[in-house]
Amino acid sequence: MKKHLLILIALMTLLGCQQKTVNVGNNISFKVENNVSYGKNPNQKMDIYLPEKPNKKNDIFIIIHGGGWRSGNKSQLTFFTYSLMEKFPENVFVNMNYRLASKTRFALPVQTEDIENVMDSLEKKLKYKPRFILLGNSAGGHLSMFYANKSDKNKSVKAVINIVGPVDLNDPGFKNYDEYSFVEKHLIDPKIVDKNISLMDFGSPVHWINKNSPPALSFYGLHDTVVPLSQKKILDSALAKNSVYYESYEFNGNHLSWEKETNSTFLISKIVQFMKNINKK
Repeated sequence: MKKHLLILIALMTLLGCQQKTVNVGNNISFKVENNVSYGKNPNQKMDIYLPEKPNKKNDIFIIIHGGGWRSGNKSQLTFFTYSLMEKFPENVFVNMNYRLASKTRFALPVQTEDIENVMDSLEKKLKYKPRFILLGNSAGGHLSMFYANKSDKNKSVKAVINIVGPVDLNDPGFKNYDEYSFVEKHLIDPKIVDKNISLMDFGSPVHWINKNSPPALSFYGLHDTVVPLSQKKILDSALAKNSVYYESYEFNGNHLSWEKETNSTFLISKIVQFMKNINKK
């Protein structure tokens, strides 16, 4: 299955993404629109996957890649997106790029603005107001949690799936991150932060968790030296304190090991069960 999809992805790339449908297995097909612009910046592109039989009640999964807020590409999560599509054949999927941070561009607020821009574009395109499931890894996990808890003014986020995302930027374990100085200096535009709050508190999703926060599912690696396991404990505590429904799991490996087939299969099975659980509520 994985080999088949990887070959299909390669063929779509060679053909300039002219493929209009993709079969993800079990006779499940999606209509594909690649590199759809949702803004004027070259990085503001998204891939849209529509079920063969669209339904205006369908939730939308928005997939947000990692890369330390200043690198990465949606293509990193294409195969993982396909694997999820097989499990959720009635849902719309969007795999998005976003404007990357640099020494001259802060990650926040532009990256959360891009999440909102994607949502707005999809509502206009699909002509209904869907609920969104934000799923991101690493920096994408952070952005998913931050948007859902701080920036979602319209309460459009139904749930968050956070894979190895940093949620407390003040965590001593996270301060061992090789690029922590970049986080301190270039993650957050100081202009958007009130004087009564520190930059690192402002940028920490746990700081914004409240009783109205959406359900969250999180995965952290036992041997992750980039985003340590302590982040899971901090996040679980904040969600429990606010009586927010959550599930969290550990996997054997480092920051990138969630992509290994045994771990990704485990993650997908937990995502399926998590969505069943919150749909019952």
